Amino acid sequence: MRTANRVLLALVGLVLLVLGGSVLAVGLGASPPSWWVHQGEHDVLLTRAERTRWRGEGWWWPVVIAVLAVLLLLALWWLAAALRRRRLGELMVDTRDGEGAGLRGRALETVMEGRAAALDGVSDADVSLHGRRTAPRSRVRLRLEPFASPARALRHLTTDTLAEARAAAGLRRLPTEAHLYAEKHRASRVQ
Repeated sequence: MRTANRVLLALVGLVLLVLGGSVLAVGLGASPPSWWVHQGEHDVLLTRAERTRWRGEGWWWPVVIAVLAVLLLLALWWLAAALRRRRLGELMVDTRDGEGAGLRGRALETVMEGRAAALDGVSDADVSLHGRRTAPRSRVRLRLEPFASPARALRHLTTDTLAEARAAAGLRRLPTEAHLYAEKHRASRVQ
């Protein structure tokens, strides 16, 4: 959804920028190409004839209302998709009794963050769970201290933190996307 938002906003912005820039350029005296809608700086955007051209037609107002309704529905769908919760609220844990139990996603995230932050060379950790209740995915961001080995931190994350989270939640798999960032530090001076 994030990519679709960016592409759609970029296209709408580009169209508005080109149209607005061309109208401004013509208004400031630039000579437009012969096929352009407006031909001079004293030309109006819509003439009276263009504004009232289709008013007498029976199909005009239903088409205008239908197009506006579709645009409104698309805008509402886009807003709902943008406001939808991205994080997983609850995971289903198999208790082997046929019922199952719910595990709050934020509780598991907090425990995983604590375990990951306790790893050697990790100064800060951020964990978020996404996906479905029965098939979660995790995204882990680790901020490494200057002396830390990224390979060792990743190995400990995989064998300790993620293995414990899978066992605690009763999951066979927990696909994880890990981002490792190095903490910036000043160079030490030798005297």
